[in-house]
Amino acid sequence: MNKNQKIILYGAIVVFAALIAMVAILIYNNSRQTSVANDAMARVDSLALANDRLLLTNEFNQLNADFSQYEDQQVYLKNDSLVQQYNAARMKVEGLLRELSAEKASNSQNRARIRQLEGEIASLKKIVRHYLEEIKRLGEENEGLRREIEQVNQRNEQLASTAASVKRDNEQLSQTVAQAKKLSITGLSFQAYNKKGKNEKKVTKAKSLGASFTINPNNTASAGTKMVYMRIVSPDGELLSGGPSFSYDGKSISSSAAKEIQYDNAEQHVSIYWQTNTTLTPGDYLVEIFCDGNRLASRTFNMKK
Repeated sequence: MNKNQKIILYGAIVVFAALIAMVAILIYNNSRQTSVANDAMARVDSLALANDRLLLTNEFNQLNADFSQYEDQQVYLKNDSLVQQYNAARMKVEGLLRELSAEKASNSQNRARIRQLEGEIASLKKIVRHYLEEIKRLGEENEGLRREIEQVNQRNEQLASTAASVKRDNEQLSQTVAQAKKLSITGLSFQAYNKKGKNEKKVTKAKSLGASFTINPNNTASAGTKMVYMRIVSPDGELLSGGPSFSYDGKSISSSAAKEIQYDNAEQHVSIYWQTNTTLTPGDYLVEIFCDGNRLASRTFNMKK
């Protein structure tokens, strides 16, 4: 082999070696770039999973807050099936969140858990929405019942007020009727009499005392037999007794004298007498006239010595 041939051969070898080195460098660089790209993609995927988990955790916490806000209104529910469903779904979500935080699984496994978590939270949302709708519905029913009770109470108060007013009116009417039926008298006089039935000026010589008066006409009062009672109280405050007892103001009291009359609703003159066996005291004598349980008159007369 001549010198030129050797030079060509050595040159070819050098060029070939250089080519091999360049190919090796290119392969190495490409492999390294691929590995870096794969690592970057993995990091991006992990960050996306972490972000999804954070969003789902926040959503879960918000659902718990919404649910807890109305926990004190669970008494409105006729049964606690919604609460049981919620608690069961919540436990599943909490378990998935713990698994995502604790396990060192691959991104594909974590992605599968994320999808499962999204499904469980979607179910939880439906339960919470149903729960809140039920609470709202029952709350509105209770509010309606409360308003209805208030209206009934108002009506009862109105009825009670009306009944009280009617009762007062009836009482007033009864009093008016009673007053209308009550007899009235005029011209009441009181006189001392001697043993001959003549007027006696000196009360110390009197053998009887008498009251005279006129019963006014009254078409409302009941007609028929009536007993008229007279009470005479001496200046010493003692009742001059001797007459029958009668009822007045729910009590039985004594009279000095009484007289039975036939009343026909027309004007009628009446005189009642009380007989004495003792010497009477001069001074003021109280004379009272009663009939039908009513006091018709009360007047004081001064009797001279």
